[in-house]
Amino acid sequence: MTALKFVQSVWQSFRATSGLEPRLLDNLRVTAARPGVVNFELDIQKEHTNRLGILHGGTIASMVDLGGSLAVASRGLFATGVSTDLNVTYLSSGGKIGDKILAEVSCDKFGKTLAFTSIKFTNTSNEIFARGSHTKFVALAFKDPKNIVDELKPEKGTGTEKKD
Repeated sequence: MTALKFVQSVWQSFRATSGLEPRLLDNLRVTAARPGVVNFELDIQKEHTNRLGILHGGTIASMVDLGGSLAVASRGLFATGVSTDLNVTYLSSGGKIGDKILAEVSCDKFGKTLAFTSIKFTNTSNEIFARGSHTKFVALAFKDPKNIVDELKPEKGTGTEKKD
């Protein structure tokens, strides 16, 4: 199975079983994935905005959380662990209703107990408006029978090899 198909299956599981993601981020689309990196996009709708009519910071924080999980999934974990730390830096407005936002998230370190991810959000003019980081405790997630970690090991020399 390709990383993209696996990440999309994990995203579908979030949509089917979570309380938050299907309500807030249902129109999020995973557009690309390879081991350690995932790209997704979201068209801003009213439910994503604050009272000023611009992208709500909580929507961005939720995408940092989900994005970190999807980056872990891109390394083959179906159960993506639990959050231990999440950070968001807001650089400018993310847009208004009708705008599209793009995100690229990477799994910067994938160890036996923790995974560290970072994410960058841009608008369609390629201007960065937010960035974030997310740390996940993954030790117990390695026990999930739906994992395909061995199948999605990155190729040697890509800079994303497993380092413990």
